Amino acid sequence: MPDNPIRRLQAAGPRTEVWWDSSPLIYSDWLAGPGGPYAASELFAFDGAGQDVRFAGDSLLRGATTNQPLTWQVIERQPDLWRAFVQQEAARDPDLTPREAMWRLFIEVAARGADMLAPLFQASGARQGYICCQVDPRDLTDVDAMVAQARRIHAARPNIMVKMPGTAEGIEGVRILTAEGIPTNVTLGFTVSQLVAVGQAAQAGLAEAETRGTDLSHWRSCAVMMLGRYEDAPPLKAQAAALGIALSEADVRWAGIAIFRKTHRLFRERACPTQLMAASMRLGPVVDGVQRVWHLEKLAGADAVLTVFPNIFEAFLSAYGGAPLEPQIDEPVPDDVMERLLRLPYFVAAYNEQGLEPADWANHPALQATAASFSDAMDKVEAFAANALAEGRR
Repeated sequence: MPDNPIRRLQAAGPRTEVWWDSSPLIYSDWLAGPGGPYAASELFAFDGAGQDVRFAGDSLLRGATTNQPLTWQVIERQPDLWRAFVQQEAARDPDLTPREAMWRLFIEVAARGADMLAPLFQASGARQGYICCQVDPRDLTDVDAMVAQARRIHAARPNIMVKMPGTAEGIEGVRILTAEGIPTNVTLGFTVSQLVAVGQAAQAGLAEAETRGTDLSHWRSCAVMMLGRYEDAPPLKAQAAALGIALSEADVRWAGIAIFRKTHRLFRERACPTQLMAASMRLGPVVDGVQRVWHLEKLAGADAVLTVFPNIFEAFLSAYGGAPLEPQIDEPVPDDVMERLLRLPYFVAAYNEQGLEPADWANHPALQATAASFSDAMDKVEAFAANALAEGRR
């Protein structure tokens, strides 16, 4: 597969970056299983083997995103390793509390992933090779708590980009952290209003940084549109059904793509310092009997980060082996699709730039559901750390 579709996807957009939407710590397992055939195709250049694998400086993958569920996935895969880590920390610090043990464990998972990406970070002059690590989702409306966590998380490694939530408080945190030169990525983004506000916060933070003389050599700003999680939220289909609108699988995929494309246009027109990131990708639709991945195909050519789950990589490589990948990011969404979507209040609130007030972002159905799943995973990490701590003290 010398001319693989990921390489062609990147060629369609000179500023397109493809990232790994999982912890780098599961990369070796993927290569040993479903990803094995693609390693030999130079899809992902890497150095080393097994647990010593590192992403090479010329890898097609340019970064990684994680969250609480993906961190918990790492811990579940090797519980003995991480139990030993907590107990070693306790041996060095007899006063270690369960909550502090949770933070050390959580950050250590991110730090080891950051080390795997260090060759990219160094080869790119600190412009790529970042890993995203998220603040505690249980604090998504507490700006002071999140900013303090962000400072600590970033201090672990220079190539850790801190994930803040797309709440009014989380986006205010972006302004504060940008002024300090800390790279951020806003997650839980589902609406144009949120994504535009991230860019505005970054711009304000940059103005403050200039006044302070802040070192911005390691700074980046990204804003995530969680495509699949937006489309999965019940209101989209429920409102359509209530209005007698038949949404096809393609219509559902167009919904997230439409929001992303509009924001991409606004960012470009306003010379926004923030880069869009497409995440939470889903398969679909099926076209002429072939499983497509529109969350990649229809965003080809974007000045954006496309962070991709391992299973989406596999499907994309399988379906697009010989298919052309031309820039599509600036193409309009079909008129008939937009006519259907614009009858749905759920879509209108997300698509219109003033569709939601900042105070309402935290109550968006997709944000609420996603934050709940993230919080549940953080609870699991905390419980694991507490149990490991207790076992070591028996």
